[in-house]
Amino acid sequence: MARKPADQSVSRDDILLAAADVLQRNGYEATTMKDIAAAVKLTAASLYHHFRNKDTLLLAVLEAGLERVLNQIEPIADATLPADDKLSRMIEAHIVGLTQHTSVGAAMVFEIRSLLGVNGPPTSASAADQQAYHEFITRRDTFFARRDQFEKLFQRVIREGIEQGRFRSVDVGIVAKAMLGAHNWVGVWYRPEGRLTGEQIAAMMSETFLRSLKP
Repeated sequence: MARKPADQSVSRDDILLAAADVLQRNGYEATTMKDIAAAVKLTAASLYHHFRNKDTLLLAVLEAGLERVLNQIEPIADATLPADDKLSRMIEAHIVGLTQHTSVGAAMVFEIRSLLGVNGPPTSASAADQQAYHEFITRRDTFFARRDQFEKLFQRVIREGIEQGRFRSVDVGIVAKAMLGAHNWVGVWYRPEGRLTGEQIAAMMSETFLRSLKP
């Protein structure tokens, strides 16, 4: 039975993980707020109490996923270690995190375009709706800036490795994009019941990329 709107026993994290799971199953266009509410046994009215609409909920899912991985990767990138050690640890942390939250990883691959396609309210919309849209766009822009920051951490460490003579000279931007693209797809194809654990996959991918960068 769905909870009453006044019931606040479901946490924000519960809602975000449930939303990611539903999005992975149905896709953004086919997913409704009612579907997500049902997944955490809330009424739709209660879910709207937490999130204004499906666009803001999707953005919150992506923000939470990005901040979690940034919190893991930034300390490694900033550590006083040789660049090859840092890059190996960054790759492994990113991939293991994706295998632990595959639905969030899949949203990062498939649902980013949905953020870009959000239309503004009509000119006749209320001031509150207009303000909410502008706040959404500001948050969306911040999310994309943070995503760029995440990619730049990998670029920085690859560049450090080249300067230290631990990596061969490469196009840093292209290599970082190829690396992160391969990582992100792990969240799509990984299965917990598969023959390899997330840690084993991470170690294999780390070794592969590090070998490709050796002088």
